[in-house]
Amino acid sequence: MRVVASTRGLDLFQVSGEPYDIGYRLGELARPVFADYMDQSGAWQAVRRWRGAPFVQALREAARAQFPALLAELEGMAAGLGWSAEDVFLWNCRGELIHNAPDGCTTLAARVGETRFIAHNEDGDPFLRERCALVEVRPAGKPGFVSFYYPGSLPGHTFAVSRAGVVQAINNLRIRVLVAGVPRMILARAVLDSTSLDEALDLLRDTPAASGFHHTLGCAGDARLVSVEASARRCSVQIVPSLYGHANHMIHAGCDAEAQIVTDSSRERQLRVDALLPTITRPLQPAALLDVLHDRAPFGLPIYRDDPCDPDGENTLATALFEIGSAGVSMKVFRQGQCAFDSFIARTTCGRAGA
Repeated sequence: MRVVASTRGLDLFQVSGEPYDIGYRLGELARPVFADYMDQSGAWQAVRRWRGAPFVQALREAARAQFPALLAELEGMAAGLGWSAEDVFLWNCRGELIHNAPDGCTTLAARVGETRFIAHNEDGDPFLRERCALVEVRPAGKPGFVSFYYPGSLPGHTFAVSRAGVVQAINNLRIRVLVAGVPRMILARAVLDSTSLDEALDLLRDTPAASGFHHTLGCAGDARLVSVEASARRCSVQIVPSLYGHANHMIHAGCDAEAQIVTDSSRERQLRVDALLPTITRPLQPAALLDVLHDRAPFGLPIYRDDPCDPDGENTLATALFEIGSAGVSMKVFRQGQCAFDSFIARTTCGRAGA
């Protein structure tokens, strides 16, 4: 493992090799902060009560059947952290084990001519402010990707771009009815091994999932931007027409048939996004998307979250802006309004492009 870039305190660490080796190095990276992080985490106190539960074993069996390499990655991470494999697996199933997992986020998507943009606020435990990193993961035989990394969690459930040009931004969905399928964080990580947008969509449609996330997806060389509400019961796919925003609850047609938790913050952020997007001056400039994500609202609960008393216990840890072209993806990451990372990821693996 080595640091390949460091800008204003946000490091990019490069890891490569077989799945267990990658996981071990990710665990080593997280080890200095992980124990303190878990000690203060109310979510971990709730999750660890599931030790030894048959449902957890069913989740593990589903993960092993579908993505054995990613289970090996988690086992390597546990070894690198110095924690038990059972506990690290539990933590990476928190969305399945507690309905109100403390992972937030707001995502915007926009099409401007031939260029597509995905912009994303990564909201999480305030303890993790200044304690997260970027990782460049290069699995053997896979495209590889750059992702925001929470200590001790599989990369992919935040925001990322792969060397195949696939961009993914994840929003937490608080779904009440779960099944014994593939945990959502493993499925989100698996998307980053896709070589095209169509392959990613097929994966989300066809994999038996335990719960669900909202995935905003795009791909270099593909004209589409896609909003996907993927759960155990349904996989709703919508093409983004021009400008779109999504918070932390399902909003696609038919979602009212599925039980979910809609927090006050998620409801008010969605309303605020829906009010602000139509006011953006055309032609759209990417800075306007950042302005929306950094909006603090004159009343109610804001999109940009920095209140230590946030009702969901979440703060904005980073903001990402992806500009998706034909040859690759420009990725910028901002922290507290300042650009902390700026890079172009060239597309090196070609997939079938949609119209």
